[in-house]
Amino acid sequence: MKRRTLLAAALAATAFTAPAYAQDITVGVSWSNFQEERWKTDEAAMKAALEAGGAAYISADAQSSSAKQLSDIESLMAQGVDALIVLAQDTQAIIPAVQAAADEGIPVIAYDRLIEDPRAFYLTFDNIEVGRMQARAVLEAQPKGNYVMIKGSPTDPNADFLRGGQQEVLQAAIDAGDITIVGEAYTDGWLPANAQRNMEQILTANDNDVDAVVASNDGTAGGVVAALTAQGMEGIPVSGQDGDHAALNRVAKGTQTVSVWKDARDLGRAAGEIAVALAGGTAMGDVDGAASWTSPSGTTMNARFLEPVPVTAANLTAVTDAGWISVESLCQGVSGGPAPCN
Repeated sequence: MKRRTLLAAALAATAFTAPAYAQDITVGVSWSNFQEERWKTDEAAMKAALEAGGAAYISADAQSSSAKQLSDIESLMAQGVDALIVLAQDTQAIIPAVQAAADEGIPVIAYDRLIEDPRAFYLTFDNIEVGRMQARAVLEAQPKGNYVMIKGSPTDPNADFLRGGQQEVLQAAIDAGDITIVGEAYTDGWLPANAQRNMEQILTANDNDVDAVVASNDGTAGGVVAALTAQGMEGIPVSGQDGDHAALNRVAKGTQTVSVWKDARDLGRAAGEIAVALAGGTAMGDVDGAASWTSPSGTTMNARFLEPVPVTAANLTAVTDAGWISVESLCQGVSGGPAPCN
């Protein structure tokens, strides 16, 4: 309590020199780790939507620390935010922040990652379907052989949503004996270096007898491809998601099979619009596109799910046509590759 009082006093002391916002609504955004490439895109779309709605934007970066994220949200609340958008570092550790916001009447949007609390509005892409899309693309490219599953962070529910979707697609081939899962690992913090280390260990344990890798996002896919390349195995099927520019370039080069594209511009824009609506008094159930959704553990929440798109060598023009990435960036180092790099 004393720290919060001091923080409020410090903010009050600087209020006279800080530029005043003309807007009536301020939305605070708590990022789990803003260093990941994709969040910059989300932020730009979010800011644009908030500006269009007459709202100001303030933010904090938890730098992959769940403890710092709690402190960040306390700070954002002390600055008088009318709504919070939270990309949770740890779905369980963040619950006290949701409680604190609820106590102050501040609506919370669980952004892209589930916060399993009915007081939060859940906004994301359909991550079970993302997992299905990843597995379908890899299975089509490699219908038989030894598979490795490189999962996301154990503290992020999306990791298990993705894994569940992947298993749905692979189960029939597993039952038929066509594929065997020879290694599986969570990736702490979704960090590429951790994914690379896990992949290296699995390759060693299996004497490099691996035919395909279902990696759960583009960062982990990058770590996987680095491990494969070191063993001269680049080019075996590898999945990912997010449409990271480096991953799309790997798809063009043939070292990654698919990146399930979740247009972060759509997600960021939706978050900004929903935050303005909730701050203005709209009930969660009345938000445009909202539906009642029940989590795997039985928590009923208001949620909105956007549709993802799998990007492979066959439809790379989708991301350039949409202005997501330039042809130059997509095709860097590619010669005679798929369209539009050919």
